[in-house]
Amino acid sequence: MPSHTHPDARTAKNHTQDDARGADRINVRDGFSAEDVKNLSSVLNALLADVFALYLKTKNFHWHMSGAHFRDYHLLLDEQADQIFAISDDIAERVRKIGGTTLRSIGHISKLQRLSDNDQEFVAARDMLVELHSDNRALVDSLRAAHEVASKANDYATTSLIENWIDEAERRAWFLFESTR
Repeated sequence: MPSHTHPDARTAKNHTQDDARGADRINVRDGFSAEDVKNLSSVLNALLADVFALYLKTKNFHWHMSGAHFRDYHLLLDEQADQIFAISDDIAERVRKIGGTTLRSIGHISKLQRLSDNDQEFVAARDMLVELHSDNRALVDSLRAAHEVASKANDYATTSLIENWIDEAERRAWFLFESTR
């Protein structure tokens, strides 16, 4: 006797199977253990949240810069913000390449970010530069910690990227420091 399954039940079953197959396709670990994917995704997502927080703070200070060195600082912060934003896609795509999932919203960023926001109505130019210097130094520390996790997982692609990002963050910190002397 033929099975008389309701058409909606068959459709739901097919969607469930499709969703499971889709999850399998997304979760390509490329040789990484489930634990490595979890650890790498965790450290990279926190790093990505910090990158977005630093990008927005740098743009905030760029937009609200004032004072005798306005043009120089305005241009410096715009250049630095562009550089910071440029690594965000690489970080997120690296998480996806190893089989993890990445940030999905501003709320998700706010849960993971370790760098503090600055919502003050006015911040003096020198204070902006000092704060961004400190944040870039903190980002260097986070990048080094992420490098350790990636090294432990033998994730050479991620370690290579991080090494470049460390150099860029150290350069930003150096420029900011020298601008405050």
